[in-house]
Amino acid sequence: MRIKLDRTVCDGFGACAVHAPDLFDMDDWGYPTLRGGNDIAPEDEAAARRALLDCPAHAIIDLDDRVPLLAGGEAAVARTSRPGSSAE
Repeated sequence: MRIKLDRTVCDGFGACAVHAPDLFDMDDWGYPTLRGGNDIAPEDEAAARRALLDCPAHAIIDLDDRVPLLAGGEAAVARTSRPGSSAE
């Protein structure tokens, strides 16, 4: 899993640091910083996903879940199901 913290969107609620304290630090102004880069270790994915889902400002982005779009708005690549999912 790869995530991005968009600090231009963040409002400093700190939910990310509560849910994933090993991944996020709070700076002196009360805004989070992402520790150690964008690549999340498998053992930290659940905490990262919880932080992403609970962020009220939607400032955390799952970079692996993005699909490039063509000019007409359709997906440039077909979505595939993830291992263990029942989507066809």
